[in-house]
Amino acid sequence: MTELKLRLHLEGSPESIVRVTTNEFIIGRLPECDICLPFSEVSRHHSRLFKGSEDQWFVEDMGSTNGTIVNQNIISGAYKLQPDDAIQIGNAFLFVSLVDGEIGKSTLVRDRNTILRSAEELQKQWLNVDKTGPGEGNSQRAIARLRHLVEIAKDLSSAESIEAIFEKVQKVVFEEIKAIQRFALLVDVLEDGDLQLIEAASRRGPEPLETHTYDWIGRSICKRVFADKVAIKTVDAREDERFEGEHSILVKGIRGALAVPIWDRDRVVGVLYADASLKLKSSDAAEDEEDLSFFSTLANLVAYSVQRWLLTRKLQEEAKIRQQLERYHSPGVVQQLIAVGALENGRLEPKEAEISIIFADIVGFSDMSERMNPKQIARLLDRFFEEMLKSVFDRGGTLDKFIGDCIMAFFGAPEPQEDHADRAVMAALEMLQRLDRLNEAGIWKQPLQLHIGINSGKAVVGDVGSSQRVDYTVLGAAVNLASRLEMSCPPSECTISGATYQLLRQKEGFYLIGERNFKGINRRIPVYQTRRNKKQ
Repeated sequence: MTELKLRLHLEGSPESIVRVTTNEFIIGRLPECDICLPFSEVSRHHSRLFKGSEDQWFVEDMGSTNGTIVNQNIISGAYKLQPDDAIQIGNAFLFVSLVDGEIGKSTLVRDRNTILRSAEELQKQWLNVDKTGPGEGNSQRAIARLRHLVEIAKDLSSAESIEAIFEKVQKVVFEEIKAIQRFALLVDVLEDGDLQLIEAASRRGPEPLETHTYDWIGRSICKRVFADKVAIKTVDAREDERFEGEHSILVKGIRGALAVPIWDRDRVVGVLYADASLKLKSSDAAEDEEDLSFFSTLANLVAYSVQRWLLTRKLQEEAKIRQQLERYHSPGVVQQLIAVGALENGRLEPKEAEISIIFADIVGFSDMSERMNPKQIARLLDRFFEEMLKSVFDRGGTLDKFIGDCIMAFFGAPEPQEDHADRAVMAALEMLQRLDRLNEAGIWKQPLQLHIGINSGKAVVGDVGSSQRVDYTVLGAAVNLASRLEMSCPPSECTISGATYQLLRQKEGFYLIGERNFKGINRRIPVYQTRRNKKQ
């Protein structure tokens, strides 16, 4: 005695199991029906399931407005049901399961729920497509698909964006494999094995890319395809133990799925994935193989375009990072950071480091600026900053920021520098000497003077800010003391803390001028200073 079970799938609702316990079973919009589907597209008495004389089950339409569809075909008369048939009534799907009541097992022996093939073997299969005998239906279909592949290869070569690439591919996919409902492109953007959803579409139009919409993609299937470089066509993923427990398969009602690797020169860069709420099972094994082979060959064509997009994206990101870093670091440091991959998402995460901080400020700039217009001030500062930063960058220093007419820079980060104190002091002395030469050359209408303060110690270094703006900067008490030293420094001199003095390998040229108190610091600080001005 054969028992009929139905899996009822409604869009947006978990799948449910319906057991047919009578020999006649009515489906329709009215509440008295055995299955009530209260939707406008469903007739009052839409379809009838009944058992025939030989213990066989049938479905027939009861004169409904929209008809009863089995396996995507509208039926006329009684249709004999087979295991795994899909009955569509309006937007509802009923998937058939026939069970022998005596032994409690399915009458269908599932020997081909999933086809799994090497992607490289499938590519060779397409190269031999012209060897199929003339007059065969499969040959005609294969030749038509081959024309599609030739055309899309031409289009892909001119596609400038990933959106354009995806648009051209999805059009062919939906046209050639009718059962496919949704289609997605996943790429290993960061080359860490974590596939990112780049574009997705359904037959109804583009799919949104918010995180929660990723649920419809069978992640277990994609991971297997990406890791093993295999192409997979699963007739009913829920019956396949490889994908047991897959949330998208169990909850979203995925029946069939196609997934193939995007690969080029032995490197897999992503996955093309498609699913179907109807089964993807054809009437013969050759058609199953051909669908998988076509989909896999399509992915192989896409591979070059995706590789090109990834390379362009990488170069653009690197240029953006380089441009950002060159605002703060010397060219040598920038090149080193990019080469060793020290950046995460283009940002340098804050961390504690031993550094030397330098503040260099123009003496009397406020009074000077009152006698100049804005353009004159801008020109003066542009030339001044450009000249002074040469001394910082030549010593491997990092610019923190410009504070009005003041330069704030540091040494010892992002790359550690054991001699950060020596570098800071040499840069400061060179700045003073460079300014002397510029003054002698009459670059400015009146000579400029600097006072410079340097301190060494621990500070937090890294990108700090909001989602709108991020600055690479240093924070901490060591920074505050360097600023205080600069403010107490005489014109054309350099003042350093005892901490910096102790770290210097060459201490010549600095003299102890005593211990001093500074605002916000509850201890006396030994202070050393140059004596370039002989009148001091």
